[in-house]
Amino acid sequence: MSRTRADEPPRAWQRMLSGRRLDLLDPSPFDVEIEDIAHGLSRVARWNGQTSGAWAYSVAQHSVLVERIATGIDDTLARKWRLAALLHDGPEYVIGDMITPFKAIIGPDYKAVDKRLSAAIHIRFGLPAELPATVEKLIKRADRIAAYFEATQIAGFDPAEARKIFGTPRVKTSITIDPVGPEDAKELYLKRFRLLAGVPASKNGAMHDT
Repeated sequence: MSRTRADEPPRAWQRMLSGRRLDLLDPSPFDVEIEDIAHGLSRVARWNGQTSGAWAYSVAQHSVLVERIATGIDDTLARKWRLAALLHDGPEYVIGDMITPFKAIIGPDYKAVDKRLSAAIHIRFGLPAELPATVEKLIKRADRIAAYFEATQIAGFDPAEARKIFGTPRVKTSITIDPVGPEDAKELYLKRFRLLAGVPASKNGAMHDT
């Protein structure tokens, strides 16, 4: 008896522009490419796109801000942990940026997929699958600070309301959120990655990944 398409398990992989096929159920570090991550994150909107400005505020631009804030909190932070901060939302190049209320509705299934993807991304770029608790805590703190400034500057939150949700931000420098277009956001992300990962760019802008 021949099998039909209805008998086959649902497809659980996504094809990337690089040609890689990333399996969401069992992601391999060998199928993770930084160009795919940067490209995807530069086109994923934070806050479900409910932000002001000519451009949607991308996860790529947010990630660069979080790395900057994390370094500001601890200026002795090792370069590899700064890289971890930049990559903290890496899985969203595959699964998108789900707002916190929707994550709560989905429950543990979302966290399981996110955790597997994070581990594959970390291993791909020389980080431990699970970050040290102190580093994880620092990145989450930087993430919440970034969220406060995003909320109050471009997402329509009143400062008092934002403080109740994200806490009172304590930063050493001023932060101004100015959303940029996808190509600029992608290049910002890749520029930080090259610096933190020590990956040189070729003449045409592509990265040598040895």
